[in-house]
Amino acid sequence: MECRIDITVTPKSSKSAIVCDENAVKVYLHSPPSDGKANEECIELFAKRLKIPKSLIAIDKGLKGRKKTLRVQGLSREEAMKRLIEK
Repeated sequence: MECRIDITVTPKSSKSAIVCDENAVKVYLHSPPSDGKANEECIELFAKRLKIPKSLIAIDKGLKGRKKTLRVQGLSREEAMKRLIEK
């Protein structure tokens, strides 16, 4: 079982956070977009919020852009979104 989640990333934010609503998932990252640091932080943030290992999360599309698609293994889309919306 796996799902895909489309996200919009804002690097170099004052704090790291995932903000969700029914239509979009926005991710604010403290790291700069250079050397893949923002992508690493993004995966770590999602792993912590979804309570799954980092190895089950990958960036499918958008490695160098602000619009990304994450592939999450082991969770249905409904379960992943439920965990993201919970604080």
